[in-house]
Amino acid sequence: MMGAMKVINLGLPKSGTTTLGEALKQAGLRVADWRIRAGQSDGDRINRRFVGKLIYDGYFETGDPLALMPEFDAFTEIDIVRNGLNLWPQTDWGVIAAIRAHHPGARFILTRRDPAKLSDSMGRWSNMGRTRLPENAVPGLPAGYGATDAQRIRWIEGHYAFCGQVFAGADDFLDYDIEDPTARDKIAAFLGIDLPWWGVANANPRAHAEDEAET
Repeated sequence: MMGAMKVINLGLPKSGTTTLGEALKQAGLRVADWRIRAGQSDGDRINRRFVGKLIYDGYFETGDPLALMPEFDAFTEIDIVRNGLNLWPQTDWGVIAAIRAHHPGARFILTRRDPAKLSDSMGRWSNMGRTRLPENAVPGLPAGYGATDAQRIRWIEGHYAFCGQVFAGADDFLDYDIEDPTARDKIAAFLGIDLPWWGVANANPRAHAEDEAET
């Protein structure tokens, strides 16, 4: 069961993606979160590569978005908007449909956060709100937009609506608010596993964190 499990998080940056990744890792799953680290992949063959790029490489090379990461069970932050890359597979119906087709039983999770709080965190995290979002054509947020809270909130709400429409009535989808005190139990029940840890990972302690941490 553990080896066959595929969990894909559709949440946006700063919406609790790293916390989910840590919880799943401590539950025994092999987790790909934003970027592959040393020792994570078999033979380090994809060390330092971005998860979002690997998803699209697999999708366009083989039809299976997860083909290049078979050793991983969970994918918890899959977008990338830096280092010349601007990839948002959680907004792409083709990618989502291909994962469903190639991995029957895959489970999709949307880490949801109050849009105003999420926008505020994006605005304070590294240069995301100042340059990376407004300078890139992000799905649902064309280039030139995303520098203000009002614009980011509208984009965030649009993504939530997209996920709700794509997975309407589906039993392979869980949507939870990161402030929900029952979130841990909901995730555990949805995946059929125990979650020995739940907390806050990759918090945003300062206005500008210019480093290589997950976005």
